[in-house]
Amino acid sequence: MKTAVGARTKAARQSLWITMGRDLKRNKLLYLMVLPVIAYYLIFDYGPMYGLQIAFKDYSPGDGIWSSPWVGFNHFVEFFNSYYFWRLIRNTLLINVYELIFGFPAPIILALLFNELRRQYFKRIVQTITYLPHFISIVVVVGMLVDFLARDGLVNQLLSMLGFAAKSYLSEPEWFRFLYVSSGIWQQVGWGSIIYLAALSTIDPTLYEAARVDGAGRWKQMVHITIPGIMPTVIILLILKMGSMMSVGSEKILLMYNPLTYDTADVISTFVYRKGILEASYSYTTAVGLFNAVIAFTLLILSNSISKRVSETKLW
Repeated sequence: MKTAVGARTKAARQSLWITMGRDLKRNKLLYLMVLPVIAYYLIFDYGPMYGLQIAFKDYSPGDGIWSSPWVGFNHFVEFFNSYYFWRLIRNTLLINVYELIFGFPAPIILALLFNELRRQYFKRIVQTITYLPHFISIVVVVGMLVDFLARDGLVNQLLSMLGFAAKSYLSEPEWFRFLYVSSGIWQQVGWGSIIYLAALSTIDPTLYEAARVDGAGRWKQMVHITIPGIMPTVIILLILKMGSMMSVGSEKILLMYNPLTYDTADVISTFVYRKGILEASYSYTTAVGLFNAVIAFTLLILSNSISKRVSETKLW
């Protein structure tokens, strides 16, 4: 019995290799095209992962990664017991939650509004205007914020005309999250709507015709046809967003924040840069980054599992 099972397994394995070989030979040009992408991820994403072991070592550049002594979970314990732990977790999560609540629905709403426009020339003009901020560099966007929100900037000049006192908004912690999230929405909302417009184009037009025959107005058509039609795309992007809940673009925060706003602006990525690069605490910040990656991976798995339970849409 065991011999027969082993023989069938061996035959199935040989058949699989033969099928793969034929497919490789038949589509060799396609595999050759994808080879640079695979090489990129192997070299720049998977290759450097061997360096994660310094999170469990007392790393010294002179000794190298392999010769540095092991310290176990000491760096993780130090981070968990530090003053910065809860501040970094709170700021990272709050900024991402604000982006999820206000930033994630914004391109969906904009795409739905574009879909309701009937004058194509006006639709193209508005789309172009909303796309343009995406092509502005983050450095330029932050420079605009600094100029507009300075004490003698445009915003304070307009407010002073209305009788309000001038403020240095970028130096006040309570304003940081609002400015970060709102400027991000302004910059990315038009570009983010493209994928939803593509999803809208796949909806069968006959559904709208049948709805109009049944007496449904444009609002009911949007609620019962348009939104359900793009819901799979929304769920997939929501899952991906949940997977990045522990990551915030450090470049923009590094340009926007200052020591006065650390209490609300300092996140895990900026702390890793400041502590790891500027203060050369390589092992400690590698442990912080690894902890952040594990939490993000866990959130991605959980959100995909929840999506599988409540809907038919999932990443895998």
